[in-house]
Amino acid sequence: MTQLSSDTQKMLDSLRTAVANTLERKRRLGQYAVIWQDGKPVLVGDDAPKKQVDEQGDQNREPH
Repeated sequence: MTQLSSDTQKMLDSLRTAVANTLERKRRLGQYAVIWQDGKPVLVGDDAPKKQVDEQGDQNREPH
């Protein structure tokens, strides 16, 4: 693995901390979160909609 510079490592650590804090806050508030897992978006949390994002099909997407 490539060695990161000190500044780059500090930035990466800061971003990881921010994400962890945000996900923890959403969990405490009872809000769901959308995360990326196995190449797909996944809704996690007690109040997450039952129908997953990838199951909704193209009905909400605009043609390009």
